[in-house]
Amino acid sequence: NNNEINNISNKQLNNYNIHPKTTNNYNNNLLNSLYITSLVLSIPMIANSQETYPIIGSTSIMSKKLHGTSNQSVQKKLKYNCNVELADKICNYNRNWAENAGYFVLSTTFMKEAKELPLPIVFYDSVTGVPLFKAPISRSLDSFLSESIMHGWPSFRDNEVVWDNVRSLPDGEMVSLTGTHLGHNLPDRSGNRYCINLVSIAGYPSS
Repeated sequence: NNNEINNISNKQLNNYNIHPKTTNNYNNNLLNSLYITSLVLSIPMIANSQETYPIIGSTSIMSKKLHGTSNQSVQKKLKYNCNVELADKICNYNRNWAENAGYFVLSTTFMKEAKELPLPIVFYDSVTGVPLFKAPISRSLDSFLSESIMHGWPSFRDNEVVWDNVRSLPDGEMVSLTGTHLGHNLPDRSGNRYCINLVSIAGYPSS
Protein backbone atom coordinates (compact mmCIF):
# COMPACT_ATOMS: atom_id res chain seq x y z
CA ASN A 1 0.00 0.00 0.00
CA ASN A 2 0.98 3.71 -0.07
CA ASN A 3 2.33 3.81 3.51
CA GLU A 4 4.53 0.79 2.99
CA ILE A 5 5.94 2.25 -0.21
CA ASN A 6 6.53 5.69 1.37
CA ASN A 7 8.38 4.11 4.29
CA ILE A 8 11.20 2.79 2.11
CA SER A 9 14.40 3.90 3.83
CA ASN A 10 17.25 5.75 2.18
CA LYS A 11 19.43 2.70 2.76
CA GLN A 12 16.99 0.50 0.88
CA LEU A 13 16.83 3.04 -1.92
CA ASN A 14 20.60 3.24 -2.10
CA ASN A 15 20.78 -0.54 -2.40
CA TYR A 16 18.83 -0.17 -5.63
CA ASN A 17 20.84 2.88 -6.77
CA ILE A 18 17.82 5.14 -6.33
CA HIS A 19 18.59 8.63 -4.96
CA PRO A 20 16.39 9.84 -2.04
CA LYS A 21 15.35 12.89 -4.09
CA THR A 22 13.68 10.57 -6.59
CA THR A 23 11.61 8.80 -3.93
CA ASN A 24 8.33 10.49 -4.83
CA ASN A 25 8.76 9.79 -8.54
CA TYR A 26 9.75 6.22 -7.75
CA ASN A 27 6.71 5.72 -5.52
CA ASN A 28 4.36 7.13 -8.14
CA ASN A 29 5.92 5.05 -10.90
CA LEU A 30 5.76 1.94 -8.75
CA LEU A 31 2.09 2.49 -8.00
CA ASN A 32 1.38 3.04 -11.69
CA SER A 33 3.36 -0.08 -12.59
CA LEU A 34 1.49 -2.18 -10.05
CA TYR A 35 -1.84 -0.89 -11.36
CA ILE A 36 -0.96 -1.56 -15.00
CA THR A 37 0.42 -5.00 -14.12
CA SER A 38 -2.80 -5.90 -12.33
CA LEU A 39 -4.79 -4.92 -15.42
CA VAL A 40 -2.57 -6.94 -17.74
CA LEU A 41 -2.73 -9.99 -15.50
CA SER A 42 -6.52 -9.76 -15.42
CA ILE A 43 -6.88 -9.95 -19.21
CA PRO A 44 -6.20 -13.72 -19.57
CA MET A 45 -8.64 -14.43 -16.74
CA ILE A 46 -11.40 -12.57 -18.55
CA ALA A 47 -10.65 -14.31 -21.84
CA ASN A 48 -10.54 -17.75 -20.26
CA SER A 49 -13.90 -17.23 -18.56
CA GLN A 50 -15.57 -17.68 -21.95
CA GLU A 51 -15.47 -21.30 -23.05
CA THR A 52 -14.72 -22.12 -26.66
CA TYR A 53 -17.11 -24.70 -28.09
CA PRO A 54 -17.23 -27.48 -28.79
CA ILE A 55 -15.17 -28.88 -25.91
CA ILE A 56 -12.84 -31.45 -27.46
CA GLY A 57 -12.38 -34.85 -25.82
CA SER A 58 -9.84 -37.62 -26.21
CA THR A 59 -10.54 -40.46 -28.63
CA SER A 60 -9.86 -42.80 -25.71
CA ILE A 61 -13.39 -42.03 -24.49
CA MET A 62 -14.63 -44.43 -27.15
CA SER A 63 -12.19 -47.24 -26.38
CA LYS A 64 -13.54 -50.80 -26.16
CA LYS A 65 -15.28 -51.57 -22.88
CA LEU A 66 -17.52 -54.27 -21.40
CA HIS A 67 -20.38 -53.53 -23.81
CA GLY A 68 -19.02 -52.03 -26.99
CA THR A 69 -17.88 -48.50 -26.20
CA SER A 70 -19.85 -48.48 -22.93
CA ASN A 71 -19.77 -50.55 -19.78
CA GLN A 72 -23.43 -51.55 -20.11
CA SER A 73 -26.30 -51.79 -22.55
CA VAL A 74 -28.96 -49.15 -23.00
CA GLN A 75 -31.83 -48.96 -20.56
CA LYS A 76 -34.44 -51.69 -20.95
CA LYS A 77 -37.13 -49.12 -21.67
CA LEU A 78 -36.55 -45.78 -23.38
CA LYS A 79 -38.56 -42.60 -23.66
CA TYR A 80 -40.64 -41.64 -26.70
CA ASN A 81 -41.17 -45.30 -27.66
CA CYS A 82 -37.63 -45.50 -29.06
CA ASN A 83 -36.52 -48.92 -30.22
CA VAL A 84 -34.18 -50.40 -27.61
CA GLU A 85 -32.35 -52.75 -29.99
CA LEU A 86 -31.69 -49.94 -32.46
CA ALA A 87 -30.56 -47.70 -29.63
CA ASP A 88 -28.07 -50.25 -28.32
CA LYS A 89 -26.48 -50.69 -31.74
CA ILE A 90 -26.16 -46.96 -32.36
CA CYS A 91 -25.05 -46.04 -28.84
CA ASN A 92 -22.57 -48.83 -28.15
CA TYR A 93 -21.52 -50.54 -31.37
CA ASN A 94 -21.30 -47.69 -33.84
CA ARG A 95 -19.17 -44.67 -34.61
CA ASN A 96 -20.50 -43.40 -37.94
CA TRP A 97 -24.05 -44.56 -38.62
CA ALA A 98 -27.29 -42.96 -37.46
CA GLU A 99 -30.97 -43.65 -37.08
CA ASN A 100 -32.88 -42.93 -40.28
CA ALA A 101 -33.50 -39.28 -41.11
CA GLY A 102 -36.87 -38.30 -39.68
CA TYR A 103 -36.94 -41.28 -37.31
CA PHE A 104 -37.74 -39.04 -34.35
CA VAL A 105 -40.76 -37.63 -36.22
CA LEU A 106 -42.12 -40.72 -37.97
CA SER A 107 -41.32 -43.58 -35.58
CA THR A 108 -41.51 -42.13 -32.07
CA THR A 109 -43.88 -40.17 -29.86
CA PHE A 110 -41.38 -37.37 -29.36
CA MET A 111 -43.17 -34.68 -31.39
CA LYS A 112 -46.40 -35.20 -29.50
CA GLU A 113 -44.77 -35.38 -26.08
CA ALA A 114 -42.47 -32.41 -26.67
CA LYS A 115 -45.40 -30.03 -26.79
CA GLU A 116 -46.62 -31.26 -23.41
CA LEU A 117 -43.32 -31.36 -21.52
CA PRO A 118 -42.00 -28.55 -19.30
CA LEU A 119 -39.30 -26.47 -20.95
CA PRO A 120 -36.47 -26.80 -21.45
CA ILE A 121 -36.74 -30.52 -22.20
CA VAL A 122 -33.90 -32.47 -20.60
CA PHE A 123 -32.47 -35.28 -22.72
CA TYR A 124 -30.76 -38.12 -20.86
CA ASP A 125 -28.13 -40.63 -21.94
CA SER A 126 -29.90 -43.81 -23.09
CA VAL A 127 -27.19 -45.86 -21.36
CA THR A 128 -26.37 -44.09 -18.09
CA GLY A 129 -29.27 -41.71 -17.60
CA VAL A 130 -27.12 -38.61 -17.09
CA PRO A 131 -28.33 -35.33 -18.66
CA LEU A 132 -26.74 -34.54 -22.01
CA PHE A 133 -28.83 -31.80 -23.62
CA LYS A 134 -31.42 -29.21 -22.60
CA ALA A 135 -33.57 -27.54 -25.22
CA PRO A 136 -34.85 -25.16 -26.22
CA ILE A 137 -32.65 -22.46 -24.65
CA SER A 138 -32.69 -18.88 -25.95
CA ARG A 139 -35.19 -19.88 -28.63
CA SER A 140 -38.74 -21.19 -28.86
CA LEU A 141 -39.82 -24.81 -28.93
CA ASP A 142 -41.14 -24.27 -32.44
CA SER A 143 -37.73 -23.02 -33.55
CA PHE A 144 -35.98 -26.04 -32.04
CA LEU A 145 -38.44 -28.50 -33.58
CA SER A 146 -38.45 -26.78 -36.99
CA GLU A 147 -34.68 -26.86 -37.24
CA SER A 148 -34.59 -30.50 -36.14
CA ILE A 149 -37.25 -31.51 -38.66
CA MET A 150 -35.47 -29.64 -41.46
CA HIS A 151 -32.22 -31.54 -40.83
CA GLY A 152 -33.81 -34.90 -39.97
CA TRP A 153 -32.41 -35.29 -36.44
CA PRO A 154 -32.70 -33.39 -33.14
CA SER A 155 -30.36 -30.42 -33.56
CA PHE A 156 -28.79 -28.61 -30.62
CA ARG A 157 -26.69 -25.47 -30.22
CA ASP A 158 -23.71 -24.77 -27.95
CA ASN A 159 -25.76 -23.49 -25.01
CA GLU A 160 -28.06 -26.52 -25.15
CA VAL A 161 -25.29 -29.05 -24.50
CA VAL A 162 -24.54 -30.25 -20.96
CA TRP A 163 -20.78 -29.99 -21.40
CA ASP A 164 -20.09 -31.62 -18.04
CA ASN A 165 -21.13 -34.90 -19.67
CA VAL A 166 -20.54 -34.41 -23.42
CA ARG A 167 -17.49 -34.05 -25.64
CA SER A 168 -16.77 -33.60 -29.32
CA LEU A 169 -13.98 -35.74 -30.69
CA PRO A 170 -11.47 -34.15 -33.10
CA ASP A 171 -13.38 -35.51 -36.13
CA GLY A 172 -16.70 -34.02 -34.95
CA GLU A 173 -18.20 -37.17 -33.43
CA MET A 174 -20.31 -36.27 -30.40
CA VAL A 175 -20.06 -38.65 -27.46
CA SER A 176 -20.88 -38.88 -23.79
CA LEU A 177 -17.99 -39.09 -21.35
CA THR A 178 -18.92 -42.72 -20.66
CA GLY A 179 -18.68 -43.79 -24.31
CA THR A 180 -22.18 -43.38 -25.75
CA HIS A 181 -22.17 -42.42 -29.43
CA LEU A 182 -24.54 -39.46 -29.83
CA GLY A 183 -24.12 -38.06 -33.33
CA HIS A 184 -21.94 -35.43 -35.02
CA ASN A 185 -21.23 -31.73 -35.06
CA LEU A 186 -22.32 -30.36 -38.44
CA PRO A 187 -21.77 -26.59 -38.29
CA ASP A 188 -23.84 -24.21 -40.39
CA ARG A 189 -24.00 -20.44 -40.83
CA SER A 190 -25.40 -20.07 -37.32
CA GLY A 191 -22.48 -21.91 -35.71
CA ASN A 192 -22.05 -25.38 -34.29
CA ARG A 193 -25.05 -27.66 -34.82
CA TYR A 194 -25.03 -30.92 -32.95
CA CYS A 195 -27.00 -33.44 -34.99
CA ILE A 196 -27.99 -36.11 -32.45
CA ASN A 197 -29.76 -39.48 -32.62
CA LEU A 198 -32.90 -39.45 -30.51
CA VAL A 199 -32.28 -43.10 -29.59
CA SER A 200 -29.04 -41.97 -27.91
CA ILE A 201 -30.71 -39.37 -25.68
CA ALA A 202 -33.99 -41.09 -24.82
CA GLY A 203 -32.98 -42.42 -21.41
CA TYR A 204 -34.66 -41.97 -18.07
CA PRO A 205 -32.71 -39.98 -15.47
CA SER A 206 -30.42 -42.02 -13.25
CA SER A 207 -31.56 -42.22 -9.64
